[in-house]
Amino acid sequence: MKLLIAGGGTGGHLFPGIAVAEEFLGRTKGNEVLFVGTWKGIEARVLPKLGYPLECITAAGIRGKGNVARAKGLAMFLYGYAQSRKILKEFRPDLVLGVGGYASAPALLAAKGMQIPRFIHEQNAIPGFTNKMLATVADQVFISLEESRKFFPEGRTLLTGNPLRRQILEQVVDGGADERQDDAFHLLVFGGSSGAHRINLTLAEVLPFLGEAKGRLRITHQTGENDLEDVTAAYEEHGFQADAVPFIDGMADAYRWADLIVCRAGATTIAEITACGKPCIFIPYPHAVDDHQRRNAEALLKCGAGLVIIEKELTGELLARTIRELMDDPAKLRAMGDAAKGLARLAAAQTIVDEMLKAKKQ
Repeated sequence: MKLLIAGGGTGGHLFPGIAVAEEFLGRTKGNEVLFVGTWKGIEARVLPKLGYPLECITAAGIRGKGNVARAKGLAMFLYGYAQSRKILKEFRPDLVLGVGGYASAPALLAAKGMQIPRFIHEQNAIPGFTNKMLATVADQVFISLEESRKFFPEGRTLLTGNPLRRQILEQVVDGGADERQDDAFHLLVFGGSSGAHRINLTLAEVLPFLGEAKGRLRITHQTGENDLEDVTAAYEEHGFQADAVPFIDGMADAYRWADLIVCRAGATTIAEITACGKPCIFIPYPHAVDDHQRRNAEALLKCGAGLVIIEKELTGELLARTIRELMDDPAKLRAMGDAAKGLARLAAAQTIVDEMLKAKKQ
């Protein structure tokens, strides 16, 4: 059986797709998966490393753009639609899953025209324009958070949670065993697959306020490419033991290592953090469509599973004070981690594959 997974652009869209691919390929020997994305998306860098085949099409957004940009976007969509039909004819998938991002629209609409069973997965509390539109042509909609159900058709929407990659699930299964040989407090900082400039800048401002904790604090910081040099220099200037890297390939190890996480509030990040049961300080990306990251983070805040600092209120002093308070309150850290763990849905990928296969048989 063959599955085509369309979408990407960001890790938040791509990684759930990878999790579904792992589950689908593990079901039956001979199953095949093909990803469809764009050359500009993270999929063009990540999927070849993982050994997954990828076909790239032309796609662009039109929401919030001017007339010229909308016209260009429409032309790119029509070309991407033609490319998608060609790919579908050559690969001949039994199922098509859209995971969000520009490439998912032309591929899913082409699948509709060719009468191939098609599905979408929405990761966030507030769905994007593409998935709202594709819900009208999808056979079934899978959602990660109950808050998004109201945006999709009744009777064709199923709460599954956000699919997790195998390396994260294995981290959960083995209990997140910590093999560290020190008594340091480990802080993990990341802002998504490309880093987060504001978080990077603020961490540099945090360091003078954490001087008293310098001796017991160890930091791993995913900066993205652009800010790596400046962030590394800041840690060196203030004498902190920190490992600043542009991208973390082994997130399971990074989660296992962490006592506290400072991060954005994308849906995949939240799914992974809840699965691993880690306490977090969320700094939602304020320019996310419909402010969905803040809604994601608030869903955890109301359950006691994390703290939230709105970016417009973010200062180095405030973040440092919050980190210090949690470092000095192990009971609160444990309670936040336990609350996060209680929100995890570990069988999301399995459920999605089950439902797609069930629909194919009908």
